Amino acid sequence: MNFPRLLILSAIALALYQPANSSVPGPGKEVVQSMKVAPFDRDYTLQATMLGYFGEDGKRNPVLKANKGDLVRIKIVNGETMTHDIVLEKLGVKSKVLVQKGDTASIVFKAAQNDTYFCSIPGHRAAGMVGKFEVVEGNITEEAAIVGIQPKKAGKQLNLGFETATLSDWTATGDAFTDPLVSADPSPIHEKDMQIGFSGKQFVSSGGTKNYKKTGTLTSVPFPVTHPFSSFKVSGGALQDTRVELVRADNNEVFFQITGSGRATLQPVVVDVADLLNKEMFIRIVDNETGISQIPYIGDDTWAHINFDDFQFHAERPNFPNELKQSDIIILPPLDPIVHSGLSAEEAAKSMTMEKGFSVRLAAAEPDVVRPISFTIDARGRLWVAEAHTYPVRAPEGQGKDRILIFEDTNGDGKLDKRIVFTEGLNLISAIEVGMGGVWLGSAPHLLFIPIDKSGDKPAGPPQILLDGWGYEDTHEMLNNFRWGPDGWLYGTHGVFTHSNVGKPGTPDNQRTKLNAGVWRYHPTTKKFELFAEGTSNPWGIDFNDYGHPFITVCVIPHMFHVIQGARYLRQAGNHFNPYTYEDIKEIGDHVHWVGERGPHAGNFRSNAKGGGHAHAGAMIYLGSEKWPQQYRNSIFMNNIHGSRVNVDLLTRKGSGYTASHDKDFLLTNDTWSQWLNFRYDPSGSVFAIDWYDKNQCHSSNPDVHQKTMGRIFKISHETDQWVQVDLRKASDIDLVNYQLHKNEWYVRNARLILQERGPNKKVHKALRNILTTNPDVSRKLRALWTLHVTKGLTEKDLLPLLDHENEYMRSWAIQLLAEDKNPSEAALARFAQMAKNDTSTMVRLYLTSAIQRISPEKRWATVEALLQREEDKADHNLPLMLWYAFEPAVPTDMQRAVDLALSAKVPHVLPFTIQRVAAVNNAESQKILQVLQQRLDKMDHTTQNHELAALLKKVLEPKQ
Repeated sequence: MNFPRLLILSAIALALYQPANSSVPGPGKEVVQSMKVAPFDRDYTLQATMLGYFGEDGKRNPVLKANKGDLVRIKIVNGETMTHDIVLEKLGVKSKVLVQKGDTASIVFKAAQNDTYFCSIPGHRAAGMVGKFEVVEGNITEEAAIVGIQPKKAGKQLNLGFETATLSDWTATGDAFTDPLVSADPSPIHEKDMQIGFSGKQFVSSGGTKNYKKTGTLTSVPFPVTHPFSSFKVSGGALQDTRVELVRADNNEVFFQITGSGRATLQPVVVDVADLLNKEMFIRIVDNETGISQIPYIGDDTWAHINFDDFQFHAERPNFPNELKQSDIIILPPLDPIVHSGLSAEEAAKSMTMEKGFSVRLAAAEPDVVRPISFTIDARGRLWVAEAHTYPVRAPEGQGKDRILIFEDTNGDGKLDKRIVFTEGLNLISAIEVGMGGVWLGSAPHLLFIPIDKSGDKPAGPPQILLDGWGYEDTHEMLNNFRWGPDGWLYGTHGVFTHSNVGKPGTPDNQRTKLNAGVWRYHPTTKKFELFAEGTSNPWGIDFNDYGHPFITVCVIPHMFHVIQGARYLRQAGNHFNPYTYEDIKEIGDHVHWVGERGPHAGNFRSNAKGGGHAHAGAMIYLGSEKWPQQYRNSIFMNNIHGSRVNVDLLTRKGSGYTASHDKDFLLTNDTWSQWLNFRYDPSGSVFAIDWYDKNQCHSSNPDVHQKTMGRIFKISHETDQWVQVDLRKASDIDLVNYQLHKNEWYVRNARLILQERGPNKKVHKALRNILTTNPDVSRKLRALWTLHVTKGLTEKDLLPLLDHENEYMRSWAIQLLAEDKNPSEAALARFAQMAKNDTSTMVRLYLTSAIQRISPEKRWATVEALLQREEDKADHNLPLMLWYAFEPAVPTDMQRAVDLALSAKVPHVLPFTIQRVAAVNNAESQKILQVLQQRLDKMDHTTQNHELAALLKKVLEPKQ
């Protein structure tokens, strides 16, 4: 199914690989095994996991060392069923990609300079898979073992390292420590490939990976603190309820606690106990975690245990090379309590939790609907649903199995009792929208159009290929989520790991539009195709608010973006198509929906308090019934697949854009198989949602991984919603104009679309102009403006006066529409420059940065120059970078003018970016301009900024090797 990337990682459930015959150094030994093994001078082995690369003694991302000229091998072993590799950044050496747990790969190279090793899989370096390689002089020797002082009480040495092979000096509760002593490595109660590395003859475990369900505590006798530092060894789960506590004996205060790190290898922990000198303390080993998963989708957590060994005192702070610190551990909360899975359709509806005043009912289910991937609601209130039977592999031509269904509730009971098969035999359908006389379908490599006959429920002809070149190498990140924009264009989203080169059939490659992550649009009558904005990850939902501003929901990276024409956003992977981007615009959310700093996957099924997890599907800005609670109007709804819930974000204006804040979750499905992919509100204001119901929440190219027989459609209603039957196709032109004033946006959008299809009409234009000039509500004025635009009722003569409108939204949209055809008049350009200098609205200035990107670079100077002087925009979320995207293409057309403007700019980034852009021209003129600039900077004040610019100039002026 073509929905968001849902890579599952439960970090604490990893069974990490260790070679059975490897030797684990004790404390003080070298970080990872490294020896001269012919033909290598230096040989390292690391385990690769999302938590990092681990040496055999448990050290995370150890510093690897070699002498200059050494032949070095770094071998990695995959510690989990995830994709990993290893790359040297400067040397450019890259291993093969590991896929399965236990897979191995190596890189071999000559040690020439210091370097960085990392995992090149998108997002993995940021998640923490990165370390240093150092070239050093002299012998690389093992460090001496660190010897501590055994605690005593009343002159007797205590059994805090369990070397008596008993639990003397300890008291156990529960069943986790009834038989806790382990004297073998590999341990009989851990997996065979786990190496513990304990000291002496034995260590203690609360159950290992075989008896992890047991719980209990093990508490030592109190004993005096005789030295300022202590140490002990610990490993096991990084869970709240598997931990070691150090406790003051006089008041039972826990003054230190630590968990394992989600690994088996024991690592030393150092604790400063100087404040307790001559007082008594005791040790408490706690395991209150059963590890039993309530979620059928994932197995039990076998890391629900704790291992402990070798408590000692030290006169001075010991420095263990593989010391485990609290900051190294991301402690994950218990599994989210999601109680249901694999329910019948009726039971699934009954099991959901709603806000007061709302109800959810089953509208349709298997076998009437199976694998619903996308849907829309037409001007009659009917649901058009795309079934994706072909997913995840495109079928040979002519063998597609996808189909389009039309559902209708004929009596208002909430059930979709009428069902029509519109067409079938389609291939790899990923998106659907209706309007302008037909059905619009994403069917990579094609954007298809199927005309609808006069009855409204049958094709009037075969599918037409409007555009081709859409990629489908990653079939859950193709073109998706179609939505009509207020400007009359069809908008859609596209994922980062699928690469498209789009154009009309027969268009040469060099005349096509390249895209991967981003938002695109296609005009139904002019047949123009554009990349509207680029970046993010795998957006799987787009919608527009009352002011025509689009927002998208995405996965893996932070989830919420306000989409601006011409913007470039934070990417999950890959590079922007423009190499001079230098920096991109970040998300607008002030929160994420996952826990854990090792990346979003670490929080799967453990992020209840944050909102459920990283995988979002669908986007609906609610503009339906005015009787719904006001808090939901202009808020954006999205499904959180791992969280089995519908999240809501509040959108608040800030500067030129918005901030998205987390509101209370709207609905809990309480079902791990639920996978709602999108929402739409209908004429009554109620919301329909499609559910690709599946135990598997991961995309896979293996068809057998995914369910093939289930699918649901649910209807969510407020107690004030009243069912209506309507057919806007039968409305008169004037009635359709009047629907622009309706409180339910469903009427507004469908009426506008029908008027767009019907074409220009003088009476329609007159009525719309009346709304535009007399209605006091700016949202109604905007609706009239957009409808005039899509019905070809606006000219530049109409738009220029709106640049002086008192409302910033009206001025902004006048700017966008004047630049729509990429050829605004000289009069419009002059007004843009004037507004750039004088307009008080950050929103207006944002629209100017978009508009001037659509005109030739040599015509941008006056507007850019004025915008560069707006110091009040220096901290705006969007404007500094949007201004750079507009300015950059003009730089090579007049490099000296560009540098002069950049020197006087009042917004950040512009001068260093301009220096880099001029340097990229790399000719005699550019070198001369930068040399002169270097001389000018030498005469300026010695500020931090000027020093940074001087360093940048020195770097770009260095001779290219």
